[in-house]
Amino acid sequence: MTTKTALVTGASSGIGESTARKLHNLGFTVYGAARRTDRLQGLGSDGIRTLAMDVTDEDSMRAGVARIVAETGRLDVLVNNAGYGSYGAIEDVPMDEARRQFDVNVFGAMRLSQLVLPHMRAQQSGTIVNISSMGGKIYTPLGGWYHGTKFAVEALSDCLRLEVAPFGIHVVVIEPGGIATEWAGIAADSLETSSASGPYARQAASVAKTLRSGANRDSSPSVVADAIAKAVTASKPRTRYAVGFGAKPLITARRLLGDRAFDFVIRRAMGMRGD
Repeated sequence: MTTKTALVTGASSGIGESTARKLHNLGFTVYGAARRTDRLQGLGSDGIRTLAMDVTDEDSMRAGVARIVAETGRLDVLVNNAGYGSYGAIEDVPMDEARRQFDVNVFGAMRLSQLVLPHMRAQQSGTIVNISSMGGKIYTPLGGWYHGTKFAVEALSDCLRLEVAPFGIHVVVIEPGGIATEWAGIAADSLETSSASGPYARQAASVAKTLRSGANRDSSPSVVADAIAKAVTASKPRTRYAVGFGAKPLITARRLLGDRAFDFVIRRAMGMRGD
C-alpha cells in the first residue's frame, strides 16, 4: 500500500502536535508545520518531518506544499489547525488585530486548501480537516472577532464539502470544546490588553477569570487528535465531530434554546451575573 501523506499546521503544540503524533503512529508520512521550527524539534526527533510555514504568507505556503509533493508524490490529508483566539469587546479591538485573526484563522486555512486541492483532485482522493470550535456554533461576550472567524470556517467548509465531493475529496469540521492548550491563556491576555479598562472592564474581568479557570476542566488535546484520526481513516467520515469539554452540551443548548435564553446561559457560564 502507498503510504499516505498528511500536513498538519500549527503543529508546534497542543492539538496540532498531538495530531501529528497520532497520524505518525498510524503510519502516515506526517509534515508538522509551524512558523517557528525550533518548537518542532520534538516532533523531528520522533520521525515526523518538520516544515516552516506561515499561513499568512503566500510564498511560505506554496513552498511547503511543493516540497511535500516533491518528496512524497502525494498529499492525502490537510489538517488546518493553525489559529488563535483574540478576545476583546468588538468596539475595543483594533481593526488590524481583527483582520489578522481572520487572516490566520480563515484566509490562511482556505488558501492552503486551494493549494492542496489540485493534488487531491488528481489523486481522486483526500481529506481536508478544518479545526473550527464549539465557538463556530455558539457565541460568548467579548469574543466576537474570534467567533466570527469560526462561524466563517463552518460556512466555508460546508460549501467546500459540496464542491469537492465529486472528486472523491472529503471535508470534515472538528468542533473542540475546552481543550488544555495555550489557547485560553492567550485569549485572556488579549482580552485584558483590549478591554481591561473602559466601559467593558467589568465584563473583561469576569470573562478573563472564566477563561483561565477552565483549565482544570479542559480535555486533553488527544481527544481532538483521536477524532481527526477517526475522520481521516474512515471511508465515509462524518461532516462534523464535536469533542472535548462542554462541546456537545453547549452546541445542543444553542440549537434548542431561543436567543434570549441562550444569552442568559452564556452570561452565567462566563461569570457575568451582575455585569
